[in-house]
Parts: sequence; structure tokens; C-alpha cells
Amino acid sequence: MATGTEPHLKKGTGPGGVRHGTRAAITAAHLRTDRWWLQPAATAAGLFAFVVYSTWRAFANADYYEAPYVSPFYSPCVAENCEPMRNGPNWEIFGSWWGLSPALLILIFPLGFRLTCYYYRKAYYRGFWASPPACAVAEPHAKYTGETRFPLILQNIHRYFFYAAVPVAGILTYDTVLAFRNEDYEWGHMGLGTLVFLVNITLIWAYTLSCHSCRHIVGGKLKHFSKHPVRYRMWRWVGWLNGRHMLLAWASLISVALADFYVYLIASGAFDDPRFF
Repeated sequence: MATGTEPHLKKGTGPGGVRHGTRAAITAAHLRTDRWWLQPAATAAGLFAFVVYSTWRAFANADYYEAPYVSPFYSPCVAENCEPMRNGPNWEIFGSWWGLSPALLILIFPLGFRLTCYYYRKAYYRGFWASPPACAVAEPHAKYTGETRFPLILQNIHRYFFYAAVPVAGILTYDTVLAFRNEDYEWGHMGLGTLVFLVNITLIWAYTLSCHSCRHIVGGKLKHFSKHPVRYRMWRWVGWLNGRHMLLAWASLISVALADFYVYLIASGAFDDPRFF
């Protein structure tokens, strides 16, 4: 045949999926000659490393506070077994009956926001499930139902996780303000940790506001942008961030892990926080 394909198989024959009998029967699995597997493999490795690290830190229940810094994994601390933080985000909502790490009570919101994020869905669908492995590479699954069935239909609650992620980012902003104190809680000081927290909160807000749901909330359901100039400007700004959503997703993921690791180092006594003034 001129297309280089073989005739269709009879309907109902074949292994299913993209190899179903109603699809063109192409001998080659794909026609890509580049290292198409490299990106999904790197994505899977990066996400797996973060999962391992965050799981360790979430269950550790130790070395997450050293005045004036509190790990973003443990903020706000909503259990009675939290370390006392002067003027910090200590809300004893859960009493003494909660014996596990307080991080497990709050991480569900930022992690849920990232887990249902449009970019991260693409990343781990390709990296871990090979659905599909890459562009123009057939997925190995026999059938495809998308996000129309349980449990993937729960991805549709992403907007509600966005509503939860905004106040969490606000609390982390408050933590960053508190980082302008020294170990004696005196104001007007700045250490290396303060700079780490400033970079982290900037990336956290940039990633949060670049969310597709945020873009729709700001500029969605408008028939005439000319009648809503303020929302139009906000929509364009959020759209500019949205175009960099993947970069911000990775940058903020790395920065939040580094911020936690920095607090761990100084809380465990590995070194003292250098002071600029």
C-alpha cells in the first residue's frame, strides 16, 4: 500500500487498544528514532525521588522546627503533639489522641493539589503508567477509558484542591515573614534560611497561580473581555504564568523539598544558620 501499512485486521481480532482490528495495522511499534524514553524515565525518577523523600520526612515527626524556621511539610501544625513555635502556625485542632506525625494532617492538601494538577497528571501518566509513553508511541494498555471511571474520575476535584492550596500558600507566606527573626525571636534579622524561604514561597505562589483552574476562575465565563478590563489583565498575567506551568511545577517541587531539608539540617545540628544581619 502507498501508506506503507498492511490491510486492516478483521473487527474483533488483535490484542486490543491501539492494536485493535479497527485501527491501521502498522508493523513497526512506532517510527520515532530519537531517545523518546528518556524524558518519561527522567520524570518518573524525579517524582519517585520526591515521593521517597517526602514520605520519610512526613513520618519522621522530628527536626522540623528550629527558631525561627518551620518546615513547609509541617505548617500549619494542627496537632497537640507539635513542637511549640512562638507566634508560629500552632493550631491544636487535633488533641493528644493523635499520635502520628502532624505532617500527615496537612500534607494531604498541597499533595492533593499537585496530584490532581493537569501537568503532574500528564507527567506520572507517562512516567509510571506509560499512558502513553510519549507522543507518537502507542501505549501498551488494551483499553483506554481516560478519567471517566473510578478512581481517575476523582481528578475532577482539582479545583477544590486549588481552593485549599491558596490558604496553605498564605500560611507559608506567614512563615516566611517570621523567618525575618533570629533564634531569640527578635525582628529585623535575616539568615540564609530566610533567603531559602523567600525563594520557596515565590515559587509556591507562582506555581499555584499558574494553575489552569486559577486561569479559568480569573477569566472564565466572560463573553466580553472589553467589559471586564481588570479581569482581562489578570487573565493575561495568569495566562503568562500558565505557559510556564511545567517549569514552575518542577521548580516549586524542588524548592519546597530544599526548604524542608534546610530546616532538617539546622534542627538536627548539622550546621548553624548563617546570618546576614
